[in-house]
Amino acid sequence: MEHDLQLRAAARAIYDACYPSEDWSPLGFDEAERFGTVHYRQAVGAAQSARALLASQGEQLALPVFA
Repeated sequence: MEHDLQLRAAARAIYDACYPSEDWSPLGFDEAERFGTVHYRQAVGAAQSARALLASQGEQLALPVFA
C-alpha cells in the first residue's frame, strides 16, 4: 500500500480511531502493517470501502495535514 498514500493515510486514521491503545491492539499501525495483522487488514478494508463510497458520490479522500 506504499504506492497509494491516500489509502494508507485513511487506513491509519481508521486504525488509530478503532485501536487507540494496547488494550485494543498490541501493535501500532506501522508494526501492524509490517506483519499484516487482522487489525491492519480490517482498517485497510474499511478505508477501501470508504474510498469506494466517496468515489461513487464524486468525493475524494484528502491527505491529512500534519503539523
